[in-house]
Amino acid sequence: MMKLRRVMFFGAFSAAFAAAALFAADATNDIVTSTPVYVPDTSHANDPLPEGVLAWSSLLQATNAAADQEQAHFAFSFTNVSSGNVAVLSAHASCGCTQPELPPLPWIIPPGGKGEFSATVNIEGKQGTLFKSVTISTDKGSKDLYLRITMLPPVVPVLTDADRARGVEMAKADRQAVFKDDCATCHAKPATGKYGKVLYDAACAICHEGANRATMVQDLHSLKTPTNDEFWRTWIAHGKAGTLMPAFSTAEGGPLTDMQIATIAAYLNMIIPSQPIPAVTNAPTAN
Repeated sequence: MMKLRRVMFFGAFSAAFAAAALFAADATNDIVTSTPVYVPDTSHANDPLPEGVLAWSSLLQATNAAADQEQAHFAFSFTNVSSGNVAVLSAHASCGCTQPELPPLPWIIPPGGKGEFSATVNIEGKQGTLFKSVTISTDKGSKDLYLRITMLPPVVPVLTDADRARGVEMAKADRQAVFKDDCATCHAKPATGKYGKVLYDAACAICHEGANRATMVQDLHSLKTPTNDEFWRTWIAHGKAGTLMPAFSTAEGGPLTDMQIATIAAYLNMIIPSQPIPAVTNAPTAN
């Protein structure tokens, strides 16, 4: 009886050991056959990206933008033409107004894989031709991509004599009307983000320097009174009630900040000399 028990015990132990060994073998096989995780080597992220790694659709993207456009959008695409994985680690723009938009990082691109990302540039109030860049860093090196934006000149509406007459009547009834509804297209929106001479040309010259300047609009170059920085600031900010001169200050419903007003005043103070106070001549005394 004792021998039978010993045989049964060793038999059960042997079976349990064999099962454990089989389980361990299966676990070992699972580890060996699982796909390894790709770990990027970041030590080359700041090196120039070698040729033959990523093939880009274009290294320079260019677009034209309307004068009142707020953003410009770009898209870059590429193909991994190397024999191994490429990990995109980061994207840095040349300025705060440019924002690259990438998938979650690190972005692993397998051999033959394609990728695409976008970039948005804030161009509100900008003029001329703008150049921006985005640097893409990978575990194989970095690449500079370039953006060019050409700001188109504003489209000035063609006004008939009837349109001008109607605008004058509206301004007589409410001098702030030039900053409302359709009138804002010419008198308020062009001032966004501008300063100094550029702002004067956009917001003031349309009336004071225009070829069809209304007779009741003052020619600033023919003033017969002393002027200074405070003189110009006061007139620009508050205008004059009962006339066509509106108040440009945002505090009074206009489109200009105090800083913008200050830059126009400084510009006018520089280009328009102050006129001396006319001398007072005493009337001749009768004998």
